[in-house]
Amino acid sequence: MSDAELQALVRQVLWAGFAVGAAFGAIAQRTHFCTMGAVADVVNIGDWTRVRMWALAVGVAMLGFNGMVAAGWVKASASAYAVPEWLWMSHAVGGVMFGFGMVLASGCGSKTLVRMGAGNLKSLAVFFVLGVSGFATLKGITAVLRVNTVDRLALSLPPGQDLPSLAAAAFGGSAATHALWLGAALGGALLVWALRKAEGRSPDVLLGGLGLGALVVAGWWVSGRLGHLIEHPQTLDEVFLATNSRRMESLSFVAPYAYLLDDLMYFSDQSKALTFGVATLLGVVVGSGVTALATGSFRWEGFRGVEDTANHLVGAVLMGVGGVTAVGCTIGQGLSGLSTLSLGSFVAVAAIVAGALLALRWQVWRLERSA
Repeated sequence: MSDAELQALVRQVLWAGFAVGAAFGAIAQRTHFCTMGAVADVVNIGDWTRVRMWALAVGVAMLGFNGMVAAGWVKASASAYAVPEWLWMSHAVGGVMFGFGMVLASGCGSKTLVRMGAGNLKSLAVFFVLGVSGFATLKGITAVLRVNTVDRLALSLPPGQDLPSLAAAAFGGSAATHALWLGAALGGALLVWALRKAEGRSPDVLLGGLGLGALVVAGWWVSGRLGHLIEHPQTLDEVFLATNSRRMESLSFVAPYAYLLDDLMYFSDQSKALTFGVATLLGVVVGSGVTALATGSFRWEGFRGVEDTANHLVGAVLMGVGGVTAVGCTIGQGLSGLSTLSLGSFVAVAAIVAGALLALRWQVWRLERSA
Protein backbone atom coordinates (compact mmCIF):
# COMPACT_ATOMS: atom_id res chain seq x y z
CA MET A 1 0.00 0.00 0.00
CA SER A 2 1.41 3.39 -1.02
CA ASP A 3 1.36 6.49 1.18
CA ALA A 4 -1.33 8.00 -1.02
CA GLU A 5 -3.52 4.90 -0.66
CA LEU A 6 -2.95 4.90 3.10
CA GLN A 7 -4.04 8.54 3.43
CA ALA A 8 -7.06 7.85 1.25
CA LEU A 9 -8.07 5.02 3.57
CA VAL A 10 -7.65 7.27 6.62
CA ARG A 11 -9.96 9.83 4.98
CA GLN A 12 -12.52 7.12 4.31
CA VAL A 13 -12.46 6.11 7.99
CA LEU A 14 -12.86 9.73 9.11
CA TRP A 15 -15.69 10.53 6.72
CA ALA A 16 -17.43 7.29 7.60
CA GLY A 17 -17.08 8.16 11.30
CA PHE A 18 -18.52 11.61 10.64
CA ALA A 19 -21.46 10.05 8.78
CA VAL A 20 -22.13 7.61 11.64
CA GLY A 21 -22.03 10.51 14.12
CA ALA A 22 -24.32 12.67 11.98
CA ALA A 23 -26.86 9.86 11.73
CA PHE A 24 -26.63 9.38 15.51
CA GLY A 25 -27.24 13.08 16.12
CA ALA A 26 -30.18 13.18 13.74
CA ILE A 27 -31.88 10.12 15.24
CA ALA A 28 -31.19 11.16 18.85
CA GLN A 29 -32.62 14.64 18.16
CA ARG A 30 -35.68 13.21 16.44
CA THR A 31 -36.46 10.52 19.04
CA HIS A 32 -35.28 12.33 22.23
CA PHE A 33 -32.97 9.41 23.01
CA CYS A 34 -31.36 10.05 26.40
CA THR A 35 -30.19 7.61 29.06
CA MET A 36 -30.54 10.18 31.83
CA GLY A 37 -34.02 11.05 30.60
CA ALA A 38 -34.93 7.37 30.51
CA VAL A 39 -33.95 6.90 34.16
CA ALA A 40 -35.74 10.12 35.15
CA ASP A 41 -38.90 9.05 33.30
CA VAL A 42 -39.07 5.84 35.33
CA VAL A 43 -38.37 7.57 38.65
CA ASN A 44 -40.60 10.60 38.14
CA ILE A 45 -43.58 9.33 36.15
CA GLY A 46 -43.18 5.56 35.91
CA ASP A 47 -42.75 5.68 32.12
CA TRP A 48 -40.51 2.94 30.69
CA THR A 49 -40.72 4.01 27.04
CA ARG A 50 -37.23 5.45 26.72
CA VAL A 51 -35.73 2.60 28.76
CA ARG A 52 -37.19 0.23 26.16
CA MET A 53 -35.61 2.34 23.42
CA TRP A 54 -32.24 2.10 25.17
CA ALA A 55 -32.64 -1.67 25.72
CA LEU A 56 -33.54 -2.12 22.06
CA ALA A 57 -30.40 -0.23 21.02
CA VAL A 58 -28.22 -2.36 23.32
CA GLY A 59 -29.79 -5.56 22.03
CA VAL A 60 -29.19 -4.62 18.40
CA ALA A 61 -25.60 -3.60 19.19
CA MET A 62 -24.97 -6.93 20.97
CA LEU A 63 -26.38 -8.95 18.12
CA GLY A 64 -24.46 -7.00 15.50
CA PHE A 65 -21.09 -6.90 17.23
CA ASN A 66 -21.07 -10.53 18.28
CA GLY A 67 -22.28 -11.55 14.84
CA MET A 68 -19.18 -9.87 13.42
CA VAL A 69 -17.02 -11.63 16.03
CA ALA A 70 -18.54 -14.97 15.02
CA ALA A 71 -17.87 -14.16 11.36
CA GLY A 72 -14.23 -13.42 12.16
CA TRP A 73 -14.46 -9.75 11.14
CA VAL A 74 -13.54 -8.25 14.53
CA LYS A 75 -12.29 -9.37 17.95
CA ALA A 76 -13.49 -8.01 21.27
CA SER A 77 -9.90 -8.14 22.54
CA ALA A 78 -9.00 -5.43 20.03
CA SER A 79 -11.22 -2.93 21.90
CA ALA A 80 -10.47 -1.07 25.12
CA TYR A 81 -13.45 -2.73 26.81
CA ALA A 82 -12.19 -6.32 26.73
CA VAL A 83 -8.58 -5.92 27.85
CA PRO A 84 -7.29 -8.44 30.45
CA GLU A 85 -7.02 -5.81 33.21
CA TRP A 86 -10.46 -5.45 34.78
CA LEU A 87 -10.56 -2.02 36.49
CA TRP A 88 -13.64 -2.89 38.52
CA MET A 89 -13.23 -0.12 41.10
CA SER A 90 -12.57 2.50 38.43
CA HIS A 91 -15.69 1.41 36.56
CA ALA A 92 -17.75 1.59 39.75
CA VAL A 93 -16.46 4.91 41.13
CA GLY A 94 -16.26 6.61 37.75
CA GLY A 95 -19.69 5.35 36.80
CA VAL A 96 -21.33 6.77 39.92
CA MET A 97 -19.62 10.11 39.34
CA PHE A 98 -20.71 10.20 35.71
CA GLY A 99 -24.29 9.22 36.53
CA PHE A 100 -24.61 11.90 39.22
CA GLY A 101 -23.02 14.48 36.95
CA MET A 102 -25.26 13.80 33.96
CA VAL A 103 -28.35 14.54 36.05
CA LEU A 104 -26.89 17.86 37.23
CA ALA A 105 -25.88 18.75 33.66
CA SER A 106 -29.27 17.78 32.16
CA GLY A 107 -27.84 14.97 30.06
CA CYS A 108 -24.81 12.83 29.30
CA GLY A 109 -22.03 13.51 26.81
CA SER A 110 -24.06 12.49 23.77
CA LYS A 111 -27.12 14.47 24.90
CA THR A 112 -24.88 17.50 25.42
CA LEU A 113 -23.78 17.32 21.78
CA VAL A 114 -27.35 16.84 20.57
CA ARG A 115 -28.54 19.84 22.61
CA MET A 116 -25.62 21.93 21.34
CA GLY A 117 -26.69 21.25 17.78
CA ALA A 118 -30.22 22.39 18.66
CA GLY A 119 -29.03 25.76 20.03
CA ASN A 120 -28.53 25.06 23.73
CA LEU A 121 -25.80 27.37 25.05
CA LYS A 122 -25.77 25.65 28.44
CA SER A 123 -24.56 22.52 26.68
CA LEU A 124 -21.79 24.52 25.02
CA ALA A 125 -20.50 25.45 28.47
CA VAL A 126 -20.82 21.83 29.60
CA PHE A 127 -18.89 20.74 26.52
CA PHE A 128 -15.84 22.87 27.36
CA VAL A 129 -15.79 22.03 31.08
CA LEU A 130 -16.31 18.31 30.41
CA GLY A 131 -13.54 18.37 27.82
CA VAL A 132 -11.04 20.08 30.14
CA SER A 133 -11.83 17.85 33.13
CA GLY A 134 -11.73 14.79 30.89
CA PHE A 135 -8.32 15.76 29.52
CA ALA A 136 -7.03 16.35 33.05
CA THR A 137 -8.18 12.83 33.94
CA LEU A 138 -6.52 11.37 30.86
CA LYS A 139 -3.15 13.10 31.23
CA GLY A 140 -3.25 15.74 33.97
CA ILE A 141 -3.68 16.21 37.70
CA THR A 142 -6.73 14.00 38.12
CA ALA A 143 -5.04 11.35 35.98
CA VAL A 144 -2.35 11.07 38.67
CA LEU A 145 -5.05 10.73 41.32
CA ARG A 146 -6.91 8.12 39.24
CA VAL A 147 -3.83 6.00 38.55
CA ASN A 148 -2.68 6.07 42.18
CA THR A 149 -6.08 5.22 43.69
CA VAL A 150 -8.92 3.38 41.96
CA ASP A 151 -6.87 2.06 39.04
CA ARG A 152 -4.72 0.13 41.50
CA LEU A 153 -7.69 -2.03 42.48
CA ALA A 154 -7.86 -4.27 39.43
CA LEU A 155 -8.16 -7.94 38.60
CA SER A 156 -6.17 -9.68 35.89
CA LEU A 157 -8.23 -11.85 33.56
CA PRO A 158 -5.72 -13.26 31.04
CA PRO A 159 -8.35 -14.47 28.52
CA GLY A 160 -9.88 -10.99 28.43
CA GLN A 161 -12.85 -9.63 30.35
CA ASP A 162 -15.50 -10.18 27.67
CA LEU A 163 -17.90 -13.01 28.47
CA PRO A 164 -17.23 -15.04 25.27
CA SER A 165 -13.48 -15.16 25.97
CA LEU A 166 -14.08 -16.10 29.61
CA ALA A 167 -16.54 -18.80 28.55
CA ALA A 168 -14.05 -20.19 26.03
CA ALA A 169 -11.36 -20.36 28.72
CA ALA A 170 -13.72 -22.05 31.20
CA PHE A 171 -15.62 -24.46 28.97
CA GLY A 172 -13.50 -24.84 25.86
CA GLY A 173 -14.39 -23.95 22.30
CA SER A 174 -13.63 -20.71 20.52
CA ALA A 175 -14.50 -17.21 21.68
CA ALA A 176 -16.20 -16.65 18.33
CA THR A 177 -18.60 -19.53 18.92
CA HIS A 178 -19.43 -18.36 22.43
CA ALA A 179 -19.90 -14.82 21.10
CA LEU A 180 -22.49 -16.08 18.65
CA TRP A 181 -24.58 -17.80 21.31
CA LEU A 182 -24.12 -15.31 24.14
CA GLY A 183 -24.72 -12.35 21.85
CA ALA A 184 -27.86 -13.98 20.47
CA ALA A 185 -29.13 -14.93 23.93
CA LEU A 186 -28.52 -11.61 25.70
CA GLY A 187 -29.23 -9.37 22.73
CA GLY A 188 -32.32 -11.36 21.83
CA ALA A 189 -33.61 -11.20 25.40
CA LEU A 190 -33.29 -7.41 25.39
CA LEU A 191 -35.14 -7.17 22.08
CA VAL A 192 -37.97 -9.36 23.37
CA TRP A 193 -38.29 -7.31 26.55
CA ALA A 194 -38.19 -4.00 24.69
CA LEU A 195 -40.77 -5.02 22.09
CA ARG A 196 -43.20 -7.05 24.17
CA LYS A 197 -45.29 -4.01 25.15
CA ALA A 198 -46.91 -1.53 22.79
CA GLU A 199 -44.84 1.37 24.15
CA GLY A 200 -41.75 -0.40 22.90
CA ARG A 201 -43.12 -0.63 19.36
CA SER A 202 -43.88 3.04 18.75
CA PRO A 203 -42.22 4.65 15.70
CA ASP A 204 -39.82 6.74 17.79
CA VAL A 205 -38.74 3.80 19.95
CA LEU A 206 -38.17 1.62 16.91
CA LEU A 207 -36.22 4.35 15.11
CA GLY A 208 -34.13 5.20 18.16
CA GLY A 209 -33.51 1.65 19.30
CA LEU A 210 -32.92 -0.05 15.98
CA GLY A 211 -31.19 2.94 14.39
CA LEU A 212 -28.76 3.81 17.19
CA GLY A 213 -27.94 0.17 17.88
CA ALA A 214 -27.14 -0.32 14.21
CA LEU A 215 -24.93 2.79 14.24
CA VAL A 216 -22.86 1.37 17.09
CA VAL A 217 -22.33 -1.75 14.97
CA ALA A 218 -21.46 0.47 11.99
CA GLY A 219 -18.89 2.28 14.14
CA TRP A 220 -17.26 -1.03 15.05
CA TRP A 221 -17.18 -2.02 11.38
CA VAL A 222 -15.63 1.28 10.26
CA SER A 223 -12.91 1.23 12.91
CA GLY A 224 -12.38 -2.51 13.27
CA ARG A 225 -12.82 -3.66 9.69
CA LEU A 226 -12.43 -0.78 7.23
CA GLY A 227 -9.66 0.91 9.22
CA HIS A 228 -7.84 -2.25 10.30
CA LEU A 229 -4.49 -3.13 8.78
CA ILE A 230 -2.74 -6.36 9.69
CA GLU A 231 0.56 -4.68 8.79
CA HIS A 232 1.08 -0.96 8.57
CA PRO A 233 3.12 -0.33 5.39
CA GLN A 234 5.65 1.78 7.31
CA THR A 235 5.89 0.07 10.72
CA LEU A 236 4.70 -3.45 9.80
CA ASP A 237 2.63 -3.42 13.01
CA GLU A 238 -1.07 -4.19 13.26
CA VAL A 239 -2.95 -0.89 13.39
CA PHE A 240 -6.43 0.58 13.64
CA LEU A 241 -6.26 3.75 11.60
CA ALA A 242 -7.20 7.17 13.00
CA THR A 243 -7.98 6.09 16.57
CA ASN A 244 -6.66 7.81 19.70
CA SER A 245 -6.57 4.56 21.69
CA ARG A 246 -4.76 2.68 18.91
CA ARG A 247 -7.51 0.10 19.33
CA MET A 248 -10.77 -0.62 17.60
CA GLU A 249 -13.38 1.99 18.60
CA SER A 250 -17.05 2.73 18.21
CA LEU A 251 -19.22 5.57 19.53
CA SER A 252 -18.12 7.14 22.82
CA PHE A 253 -18.40 10.73 24.03
CA VAL A 254 -16.00 11.64 26.82
CA ALA A 255 -12.38 11.19 25.68
CA PRO A 256 -13.18 12.61 22.20
CA TYR A 257 -14.24 15.85 23.93
CA ALA A 258 -10.73 16.13 25.36
CA TYR A 259 -9.05 15.23 22.08
CA LEU A 260 -11.10 17.80 20.16
CA LEU A 261 -10.06 20.56 22.56
CA ASP A 262 -6.46 19.36 22.26
CA ASP A 263 -6.74 19.55 18.45
CA LEU A 264 -8.20 23.05 18.60
CA MET A 265 -5.55 24.38 20.97
CA TYR A 266 -2.63 22.81 19.07
CA PHE A 267 -4.06 23.08 15.57
CA SER A 268 -0.76 24.20 14.03
CA ASP A 269 1.09 21.20 15.47
CA GLN A 270 1.73 18.94 12.49
CA SER A 271 1.83 15.88 14.74
CA LYS A 272 -1.86 16.34 15.55
CA ALA A 273 -4.33 14.50 13.35
CA LEU A 274 -8.09 14.18 13.22
CA THR A 275 -9.33 10.90 14.68
CA PHE A 276 -12.36 8.65 14.38
CA GLY A 277 -13.74 9.67 17.80
CA VAL A 278 -13.48 13.39 17.08
CA ALA A 279 -15.06 12.92 13.65
CA THR A 280 -18.06 11.13 15.17
CA LEU A 281 -18.39 13.87 17.81
CA LEU A 282 -18.50 16.59 15.17
CA GLY A 283 -20.97 14.52 13.19
CA VAL A 284 -23.39 14.33 16.12
CA VAL A 285 -23.52 18.13 16.46
CA VAL A 286 -24.06 18.61 12.72
CA GLY A 287 -26.68 15.85 12.47
CA SER A 288 -28.60 17.20 15.44
CA GLY A 289 -28.40 20.79 14.17
CA VAL A 290 -29.65 19.95 10.70
CA THR A 291 -32.53 17.92 12.14
CA ALA A 292 -33.46 20.64 14.62
CA LEU A 293 -33.54 23.26 11.87
CA ALA A 294 -35.52 21.01 9.54
CA THR A 295 -38.14 20.21 12.18
CA GLY A 296 -38.39 23.73 13.61
CA SER A 297 -37.11 22.67 17.03
CA PHE A 298 -33.93 24.78 16.99
CA ARG A 299 -34.03 27.17 19.96
CA TRP A 300 -31.40 29.34 21.63
CA GLU A 301 -31.36 28.58 25.35
CA GLY A 302 -29.19 29.89 28.18
CA PHE A 303 -28.80 29.45 31.92
CA ARG A 304 -31.75 30.39 34.14
CA GLY A 305 -29.60 31.66 36.99
CA VAL A 306 -26.63 31.07 39.27
CA GLU A 307 -27.86 27.74 40.63
CA ASP A 308 -28.61 26.41 37.16
CA THR A 309 -25.13 27.45 36.02
CA ALA A 310 -23.45 25.85 39.03
CA ASN A 311 -25.33 22.59 38.59
CA HIS A 312 -24.32 22.28 34.95
CA LEU A 313 -20.67 23.13 35.57
CA VAL A 314 -20.33 20.76 38.53
CA GLY A 315 -22.10 18.08 36.52
CA ALA A 316 -19.71 18.62 33.62
CA VAL A 317 -16.68 18.15 35.89
CA LEU A 318 -18.15 14.97 37.35
CA MET A 319 -18.85 13.62 33.87
CA GLY A 320 -15.37 14.46 32.60
CA VAL A 321 -13.56 12.90 35.55
CA GLY A 322 -16.04 10.05 35.97
CA GLY A 323 -16.32 9.20 32.28
CA VAL A 324 -12.57 8.81 31.81
CA THR A 325 -12.23 6.90 35.10
CA ALA A 326 -15.05 4.52 34.10
CA VAL A 327 -13.53 4.14 30.59
CA GLY A 328 -16.69 5.38 28.97
CA CYS A 329 -20.07 7.06 29.24
CA THR A 330 -23.70 6.05 28.71
CA ILE A 331 -22.87 5.49 25.04
CA GLY A 332 -19.24 4.39 25.31
CA GLN A 333 -19.94 1.84 28.04
CA GLY A 334 -23.73 1.69 27.77
CA LEU A 335 -23.93 0.82 24.06
CA SER A 336 -20.47 0.23 22.58
CA GLY A 337 -19.04 -1.43 25.69
CA LEU A 338 -22.07 -3.60 26.45
CA SER A 339 -22.09 -4.78 22.84
CA THR A 340 -18.73 -6.49 23.54
CA LEU A 341 -20.23 -8.25 26.60
CA SER A 342 -17.45 -6.84 28.77
CA LEU A 343 -17.62 -7.31 32.55
CA GLY A 344 -16.33 -3.77 33.02
CA SER A 345 -19.14 -2.37 30.92
CA PHE A 346 -21.81 -4.14 32.98
CA VAL A 347 -20.29 -2.71 36.17
CA ALA A 348 -19.91 0.78 34.70
CA VAL A 349 -23.49 0.93 33.41
CA ALA A 350 -24.91 -0.28 36.72
CA ALA A 351 -22.84 2.37 38.50
CA ILE A 352 -23.97 5.10 36.10
CA VAL A 353 -27.62 4.22 36.74
CA ALA A 354 -26.96 4.16 40.50
CA GLY A 355 -25.33 7.59 40.33
CA ALA A 356 -28.26 8.98 38.33
CA LEU A 357 -30.77 7.59 40.84
CA LEU A 358 -28.78 9.10 43.69
CA ALA A 359 -28.76 12.51 41.98
CA LEU A 360 -32.49 12.38 41.23
CA ARG A 361 -33.26 11.56 44.87
CA TRP A 362 -30.94 14.36 45.99
CA GLN A 363 -32.85 16.81 43.78
CA VAL A 364 -36.18 15.68 45.28
CA TRP A 365 -34.75 16.08 48.79
CA ARG A 366 -33.63 19.62 47.98
CA LEU A 367 -37.06 20.52 46.61
CA GLU A 368 -38.82 19.12 49.66
CA ARG A 369 -36.44 20.91 51.99
CA SER A 370 -36.92 24.27 50.23
CA ALA A 371 -40.70 23.81 50.31
